[in-house]
Parts: sequence; structure tokens; C-alpha cells
Amino acid sequence: MSSSFIEALAGSSFYPITDKQISGLSHSEQVVRLIDRGATVIQLREKSEHPKQFYAEAEAALRVARERGVSIIINDRVDIALALGAHGVHLGQDDLPPVVARGLLGPQAIIGLSTHSVTQARIAARLPVDYVAIGPIFPTSTKDSSNPTLGVEGIPAVKEAVGPIPLVAIGGITQENASLILQNGVSACALVSDLWREAAKNLP
Repeated sequence: MSSSFIEALAGSSFYPITDKQISGLSHSEQVVRLIDRGATVIQLREKSEHPKQFYAEAEAALRVARERGVSIIINDRVDIALALGAHGVHLGQDDLPPVVARGLLGPQAIIGLSTHSVTQARIAARLPVDYVAIGPIFPTSTKDSSNPTLGVEGIPAVKEAVGPIPLVAIGGITQENASLILQNGVSACALVSDLWREAAKNLP
């Protein structure tokens, strides 16, 4: 299963995540901008909108992505990913278990799981997931979290714990510090705030 996420990355180490509150843009508008910047797989994350509204936005974003040959991963909402035929889903520790999501979405779906410690990462690597996300690496204001920051120095232990499963780093990552993180063996860096703050400044 793990090869599907690597295939979707298509040689990139850039895993962008949409955020309407920071960017001021719809999910489909963000997807267009990200594709223009070379993204091959994009996660749609929405924590505040009504599910019906997010469904409509995800549908529009997925339509754009399909036209451009880009994979869309839906954050949290297995139901929306299933209904729209999205390429996969990203789950948190309190979301639907990966085993259940796999049963619903099928063997071809990309499933990722957030973890916040070496122990969680080790457990995640035994589940039917295509990648394990670890974070926060650095302090971040994008998401409320009581989890301690891991720091770059903590990545090697997580990498050892997950073995061959692709590892995605998230939390306070910028285009400036991403290269340092990638040197420690992660497959990709997930970026959120750093992508959209400048875009928000340029909105009319």
C-alpha cells in the first residue's frame, strides 16, 4: 500500500494542505494555485465549515484536480472522500480507525494517519496506511494542539519506528527549514501556514 502515496508525490517532497481561514481562498482556488506551483498531491483540510458546504467545495476542488492529474486527499472526512471518490483520506488519532477507512475506501485509496510520538508512529506503521505523519515538528498556530514539539532531532527515532512506511513531517514547517527536515529521511513535508500568509496579503 505504501507505494501509492510515493507515486502520487511523483518525485516531489511537497505535500501542501489547504486552509481557507489563512488564505482567504476557496479550496478550489487554492488547488489551482498549488498545482501551478507543482503540487501533485494536495490535502483538503476544513475544520469550521458545515459538512454540506465542505462537500460542495471539495467537489469543485476535486474536479479541478482531476483535470490536471493531481491527487486529492480529504482530511478527517471519510464519508466525503467516499462520496466524491477522492484519492484518499488523512486521519487523526481520534478519527475513524484506518482499518475501517480501508474497508470503506478500498485497497487503492491513499490513507494517512497523524501521530505525535514514536510510540504512536510505531503502532501506525502496523496499520493499513500508506503514510504516517509526525508532528508538530516546530510550534505552529495553524492547529490547536497539546502535543509537544518533536524538533528535527526527534525525526530519526520516528523514521526508525515506521521502517519503510513513508513519513510526512508537519507542524511549523516552512520552505526555508524543509530542506533540513528532509535530510533526516522523511518522504515529504506538509506545509500550511507558510504557503498562504503571503497569498492572503495579496487579496484585494
